[in-house]
Amino acid sequence: MKETESIITAYEKAKAAGQGCVLATVVHVEGSSYRRAGARMLVDEYGMMTGAISGGCLEGDALRKALHALEKGENKLITYDTSDEDDAVIGAQLGCNGIIQVLFEPLDFEDPHNPVELLRKAVESGEKAVIVSLFNLQKSKKQPGTKLIFNDEQQITELEEDAELEQQIMDDARSVIGGKYSQFIAYHSKGEQLHAFLHLYTPPPSLVLVGAGNDAQVLSEMAEILGWDISIVDGRPSHASTDRFSNSCQVIVSKPEEVLENISINERTSFVLISHNYNYDLQVLKLLLDIPKIPYIGILGPNKKYQRMLDELKEDGIELSDKQLSRIYAPVGLDIQADTPSEIALSILSEIQSVLTGAHVSHLREREGDIHDHKQSAFKEVEL
Repeated sequence: MKETESIITAYEKAKAAGQGCVLATVVHVEGSSYRRAGARMLVDEYGMMTGAISGGCLEGDALRKALHALEKGENKLITYDTSDEDDAVIGAQLGCNGIIQVLFEPLDFEDPHNPVELLRKAVESGEKAVIVSLFNLQKSKKQPGTKLIFNDEQQITELEEDAELEQQIMDDARSVIGGKYSQFIAYHSKGEQLHAFLHLYTPPPSLVLVGAGNDAQVLSEMAEILGWDISIVDGRPSHASTDRFSNSCQVIVSKPEEVLENISINERTSFVLISHNYNYDLQVLKLLLDIPKIPYIGILGPNKKYQRMLDELKEDGIELSDKQLSRIYAPVGLDIQADTPSEIALSILSEIQSVLTGAHVSHLREREGDIHDHKQSAFKEVEL
């Protein structure tokens, strides 16, 4: 998510300086590529690039295409075929064997619904949102571009040119919001075809560290690199201090029973109990058990500590259901033989990522077929 924030920041600077810029968005990938659909890059009129649409093999040509789109003042759709090793444009010859569609959109600073402004609205909503980019695989046709955004509660922008198409897109966007994946749809109407990338934007994960010791410092630093929202809570003012953590972290001094009073929780909020204070961790665990939308509760320490917690909860008349137990990860982290604070932090963050994405943790070398799952990359055909 830091990349998205960097793009918005670069856009603001360009706007303030009156420097023209273009947003390049990967709107479809067939086969393999380093970046998937939804990757974005901002290019200003001086050739400064923020973000990336590949591992570096496309950026040089994409810069030229972006500046050309800026000069013409119109959207352009460019196809890159990384399976063609003789293609001098690709140059790097990474052997990704993918066909990548990139939409280049010059930005109108006067338009409150230009593509980056829509991206900003999605980020600021703090909720799931669907960003809709419309394009035509027939390059001679007009490329409508990024036009619409929806979230759980409302349609934020409108497609004034075609009410029937807008209604269909709205219905499809609701389906995307309710699912886990972006969608690609080919709309057919009156003999014409228009393609759409319905990009499911999800807010960054939230990580709450219950405990502000030295290991929490390392964990928060690594989570910050990932662009996660981080809160640290501890009962000790000497430890829960803004001097010990990044300015981006929310740092709270609290009694265990009041921990949740200043923390916003959603289905992407994970907790790690890392206070090294058994009673503090146990009291917070009792609070978390009654909030079913929390997907991950990690507990630092040996298994015997966790078993002791379960025994004491049972003595208090609290017997955990299978669903509650399934959300607790104790001992915390993946088994990667972690030893140092940094290694332990890596194992914890990797475990959280796997839980949030529903991924089966395994070695890529053990995966049969492509690295990425292409089930969601086919265009759904819709007749209007």
